[in-house]
Amino acid sequence: MASSSSPCPVEPVADLPSSCSPASHHPLKFITDIGLTVSHAESKVSPCQQADGSPSADVLEPEVTLPEDILWKIHALMPMQDAARAACLSHSFLHSWRCYPKLIFDMRALRKQTKDFINRVDHIMQNHSGVGVEIFKLQTRNDFSVHPSYLDRWLEVALTPGIKEFVLGLPIENEMKYNFPGSLLSGERAHSIQYFHLSSCMFHSVGKVGCLSSLKTVRLHDVGITEEELCLLLSNSFALEHLDLESCYDIRCLKLSHLLSKLNRLDVQSCKMLQMIECSAPKVSILNYDGPTIPISLGGSLQVKKMQMTSTDVPNLLHYASTKLLSIAPNVETLFLYSLYEKVNTPMVLGKFLHLKYLEIKLFIPTRSPDYDFCSLVSFLDASPNLKMFVLRSTPMQVEAPTIESGLIPGVKIGEDFSLASCVWKHHHGKLKSVIINGFHPWKTMIELTRCILGYATSLKHLILDTTDGYHRRNFAKCSPLGKDTVNEA
Repeated sequence: MASSSSPCPVEPVADLPSSCSPASHHPLKFITDIGLTVSHAESKVSPCQQADGSPSADVLEPEVTLPEDILWKIHALMPMQDAARAACLSHSFLHSWRCYPKLIFDMRALRKQTKDFINRVDHIMQNHSGVGVEIFKLQTRNDFSVHPSYLDRWLEVALTPGIKEFVLGLPIENEMKYNFPGSLLSGERAHSIQYFHLSSCMFHSVGKVGCLSSLKTVRLHDVGITEEELCLLLSNSFALEHLDLESCYDIRCLKLSHLLSKLNRLDVQSCKMLQMIECSAPKVSILNYDGPTIPISLGGSLQVKKMQMTSTDVPNLLHYASTKLLSIAPNVETLFLYSLYEKVNTPMVLGKFLHLKYLEIKLFIPTRSPDYDFCSLVSFLDASPNLKMFVLRSTPMQVEAPTIESGLIPGVKIGEDFSLASCVWKHHHGKLKSVIINGFHPWKTMIELTRCILGYATSLKHLILDTTDGYHRRNFAKCSPLGKDTVNEA
């Protein structure tokens, strides 16, 4: 706890007398840097120091009658900038500032240069007592670079007993090669942490990590860690609910124990060296996988309700899904399949997705497979008797879309009779109510697919054929602009 003689935590603004300038180690120097200034006239408080380092005599301490612990709780609920300002106005808040629980530094939001950002963070961390920290977040930009000793010093203050949320976001392309010290998560400091997020660093000292008994979320992005080290990290994390791995290139075989009984979400993206996933956790309900088609086993789990599979490096994800997915997630209810393109038609699904209600399929570069039969996608519809909504997104990566006259339509050869007879089904779909096709083009098999759906889905209420890339509610705030060629084609 800081004494009342501690230096006032605000650096004077530019219009104050130069005699009021504080020492360079001022704990709240960052306030003026981010634009939150408190003028001498407005605050009726002098943020200046006397020669002996104590607050100047004209500081007006407000009459506060609340107990100190209540004041500290109020202070902890304030945003960081407001908490710093309050510490300038009150000695009581100044005391609690040194134990402020939410240390959040976002270089992208501050829009400052690396040197200034480092100085701000360093000032604050040096003047924090290291007691009471519950949240620490350090988010940087690509131009960020600092000597590892700075990071070690900051994390030593931040990772103390009672820490609940920790985020260290270093730049993706950096030459720092920072090795996160596992010893900082030893003993009592390991027990309290619930959210742990590392980006762009090494993490090989996992053997020094203590028992992460309260850990609920682990996110490792571009982190150097092997499958053995990850297994050791999670060996005592029985409360884990969400595991997110992205661009972890040292992991080749991901095996998750059945002891992770509370794990309900698994995200694995762009781990290019990964060769298999074997998850025995019994309650995984959400699976998000982005990468090449590899063997995936969820231990016979029937809990997976939502699944997204993306393959942007290799083709034929739809073929893989039609032949393997029923054994991976037979009870899936919401399914997203995003494929680069398909070299072969989608075969019939051997079995039924009895619980599937929403299906979304996207082809990133359909023109790479001119012989692909879009009508073969009906195999997914036929295997999903309770499907209510089907979305097909097609995004040709070219300036000018092919036209019927050009003879470059997928499924159509020059001089071929352009008939619509190949997609015929002997029975009907009684539950499908809504169909959306984004990136619709006058390709033979896409037209056949549309015609087939009209005759096949007897309960159909909505059919949208959109010649644009469409309005993707999850990613964009407005529709994509229409070019002249797109308008002419429509």
